[in-house]
Amino acid sequence: MSKFLADKTELPRTVDRAEFHAELDTLRLREKAHTRESDAIAAARRRLPMVAVDGATPLVGEGGAVTLIDAFEERRLLIAYYFMWHDGRPAPEQCEGCTFFTTQVRELSHIHSRDVTYATFCQGPYDESVRYRDFMGWNMPWYSAQDSLDTLLVGRRVGMMHLICYLRRGSDVFETYWTTMRGVEAMDNSYRLLDLTVYGRQEPWEDSPADWPQGWGEGKHRMRDDGRPISQWPRLIAGSSDDLGTGGG
Repeated sequence: MSKFLADKTELPRTVDRAEFHAELDTLRLREKAHTRESDAIAAARRRLPMVAVDGATPLVGEGGAVTLIDAFEERRLLIAYYFMWHDGRPAPEQCEGCTFFTTQVRELSHIHSRDVTYATFCQGPYDESVRYRDFMGWNMPWYSAQDSLDTLLVGRRVGMMHLICYLRRGSDVFETYWTTMRGVEAMDNSYRLLDLTVYGRQEPWEDSPADWPQGWGEGKHRMRDDGRPISQWPRLIAGSSDDLGTGGG
C-alpha cells in the first residue's frame, strides 16, 4: 500500500462535472496557445544560422579512438547529450540530473527513421563511464568527449549538461542548436507527465496552492533519494553491479 494513501494532504475543491469541464475548457485555450507558441519557436529554431565544427574532433568510443563525424553513424543529423561526470567517484555520487534525463531516452528507431543519430558524449573517461551506462542498462551510443570539451563546448561551461544538435554535409560538420539547464527537459517525459497531475512535480519552486505537497528531493537534489540517483535503485535490486572500477561500489 502506498505510504501516501492515508495522508492528510490538501485536495482541490469538488464540483459537478459540468463545472469541471467548463474550467478545463478555459484552461484548454491556454494549452492550445502554448502549443502554437511552441510550434512557432520550433519554426524559428529551424531558421537559425549554424557554425562550423571540426568533424575530425577526437572522441573515444567502444572501438577506441573515433571522430565527431564517426558519431553520426552515416546519418545526416546528430543529437548529442553531454553527460556530466565526476572522475573517480563511485556510482552513487554521479550526476542525478544526467541520470534522470538519460534514463528516459530509450527507443531510438523513430529518431533514426528521420536520418538522426542520438548519442551520449560523456565529459569523463570512457572506460569508467561506459560501466555506468552498462549498469544503468542504457543502449544508446556512448562516447567520451573528455579530451575535446574545450573544442566542442567552446564558449560554454564545461561540467554542465548540454544538449547539442549537429548537421553533416559530406565531411563538413555544423552545430545548429544547443541548450542547457531546463532546456534539457526536451529529453524528459516523467516531468511532463507529472505536470498533468494535481500535485505536479511536488518541488518547492512550483506555484501551487497553499499546503500542496512540495517537499520532494534531498535538499537541492530533486532526482536523488536515500543517497543515490533514484533510477539506480531498481538496477541494484535486479542485481546489476555498480562497480565503475573506481574502488567504490
